Formats: sequence, structure tokens, C-alpha cells
Amino acid sequence: MLSKRIIPCLDIKDGRTVKGVNFLDLIDAGDPVEQAKIYADQGADELVFLDITATSDKRKTMVELVTKVAKQINIPFTVGGGISSVDDAYIALQSGADKVSINSAAVRNPDLLNECAAKFGNQCIVLAVDAKQINGQWLVHLVGGRKATTIDLFDWVKEAVDRGAGEILFTSMDHDGTKNGFANKELSKLSKMVNVPIIASGGAGSMQHFKETFDDGLADAALAASVFHFGQIGIPELKNYLDKNNINVRLT
Repeated sequence: MLSKRIIPCLDIKDGRTVKGVNFLDLIDAGDPVEQAKIYADQGADELVFLDITATSDKRKTMVELVTKVAKQINIPFTVGGGISSVDDAYIALQSGADKVSINSAAVRNPDLLNECAAKFGNQCIVLAVDAKQINGQWLVHLVGGRKATTIDLFDWVKEAVDRGAGEILFTSMDHDGTKNGFANKELSKLSKMVNVPIIASGGAGSMQHFKETFDDGLADAALAASVFHFGQIGIPELKNYLDKNNINVRLT
């Protein structure tokens, strides 16, 4: 059985790590290079770096910052934000990323998933999906959650996997930053629907929430930000808790 993964997320704005609630009211959460090293040293399984304003600012991902972070860590590293072409993905991978996360650009040009998977392999391509429940339907949102679409979350994930996405990072905008737990019902549905790993994102507030998303949400990995950034949950303590609760995790 594959180990369940714990993944800290660095949401980057103006070169700093930030965190908000429901994608709003962002506050400073520290220096990403320092945080990356700490998380790697603490036993994080992977690290995700999301340049959350690259798309809205119509610019590319901060390559220099990606390179600095990559030099500090020895764990798999996913980079996203502003990646809208095969060339953008290539630059991120050359700068030290192991995987690229594609969100808004894939919705606007689904063929981008096919092209990136063909060039770099499915294992390098993460589809990031930000979705919110509106009138009972989970709808995909773009540009860091700022722009609603009429695209159904589950239809889009299925299409994306068919096109070559090797992993799904699903963030529930309704749960983001609330610390009330992950969207386990939706995560479970996604996990049963496609045969690629599903990363749970949005809602972590306690160690029990991580256990629940692995048990009930059938998630392959759990991503969190503020509970790690502000020291509410330590990664070694979390992994020990999960191990004692029969969740298979990699212990350092």
C-alpha cells in the first residue's frame, strides 16, 4: 500500500507566503525559502508552490524564487501559477520543479494537458481545480478563485485525466481556510471516479481532519497551509498521530 502524503502548500504573492480564508483576506505567513527548508527537514513528503497572482497579474511564475526553494529541499516539488504553455512548464521543471500544476490555462485550452503530458509524462502534470458549490453543483473557478464558470467539477476532472493529468489537486473554496475539515464527500467521489492520485486541499484544522480525509475522503495526499505556517500542527506530530491511527505514512 502506498503511503499517504502530507504536503505543505506555499501560496506566494509578491515573493512572500500568504494565507486567507475562502481565497480572501490574505495575510503574510512568512518567507517561502525558509519555510521550504523547515518543512523538508520536518518530514513533509512533498511541497507545493503556487504563485497565486501570476494568472490575474498576467505574468509568469517567479522562476528565481522557484530555483531558490528547489535548492533548499530534497523532496518532490510541484510548482503552479501562470503556467499556460509547454514552454512555461519546461522552464518550471528546469528551475527545479518535479511537477507542474496547471489550473486556469487548462480550462481555457484543454489541449495543454495533452501536450504537456506527451512531452514530460503524466507523472509531471498536476491538474489543480478550485471549485465551489453553487445551487447544489460544484463549479470550477478560475484565476485564483476569482472567476466562476459553468463547468462541473467532476466532468472536468474526468476529462483532464483522460487528457493526461497524472494527479488532481482539488481545493474546495467553501472549505478553504475555515479549519472545519476537508470536502470528504466530494474527494471520495473523485477518488472512485478516476485512477490517479487525489490531493485534498482546503479545510485542515486538526490532526483528525487529516485522518478523516484519508479514511472517508479516500484521498491519497492532504495539503494544508495555515496550520503548518502558524505552528498549529507540526508535521512530525501529525505523522505520528496518523501512524497510531492506522494511516500508512512515511515516518522519518
